[in-house]
Amino acid sequence: MTPPLHFTSQLAVNVLDAQSLLAAFGVLGVGVVLFAETGLLIGFFLPGDSLLFTAGLLCTGAADQPVKLSLAPLLVVAAIGALAGAQCGYMIGRKAGGALISGSRSPRLHGGVKRAEELLERYGYAKAVVLARFIPVVRTVLNPIAGALEVPARTFTLWQVIGGLVWSLGIILAGYALGSSIPNVDQYLLPLVALIVVVSLSPLLLEFLRSRRAAKPKEGRR
Repeated sequence: MTPPLHFTSQLAVNVLDAQSLLAAFGVLGVGVVLFAETGLLIGFFLPGDSLLFTAGLLCTGAADQPVKLSLAPLLVVAAIGALAGAQCGYMIGRKAGGALISGSRSPRLHGGVKRAEELLERYGYAKAVVLARFIPVVRTVLNPIAGALEVPARTFTLWQVIGGLVWSLGIILAGYALGSSIPNVDQYLLPLVALIVVVSLSPLLLEFLRSRRAAKPKEGRR
């Protein structure tokens, strides 16, 4: 018996490609990917930024787009996936400590752990939790690290909700706004995705430059 076409297409999905994920799973796939990327260490390689931006772009309803999504359900599902994932990661960290991370052999994952720890040490809990949302891999590992370090649950929850909503909804709406204002914008999807990744890193860059400027007077007084 020949499997249905939609089922075989789902089996052939490329989990590293935003368009492939959206074509196979639609809006629901966005929520699942965001949950896995922010809540489960195995999801650190998933394309969160490009997935959100591409999904927003595909909500514009252009006639030549292969996939069409609805904006309102997308915003709801993305928010739920991003917030629930981060909270799940935090709880895993509280229960399992650093055992799961130390058991991994991925250099990329361990690099993300180091950057997450630096964020927490340099910027404090609130700012680090928000900034981590905009850094691939770090947004995966910071949540369990925060749990393992026993960051107060109320503090973590408040700032992960703020950061999660700004990140997920902001990137979706950026894609939607651009797709609505520029005809055939999907033809330039790859450079636009690269741009949105750079833009998503801008809060961290601005914070780094601000801290460098603040440190200079202290160095001058020595």
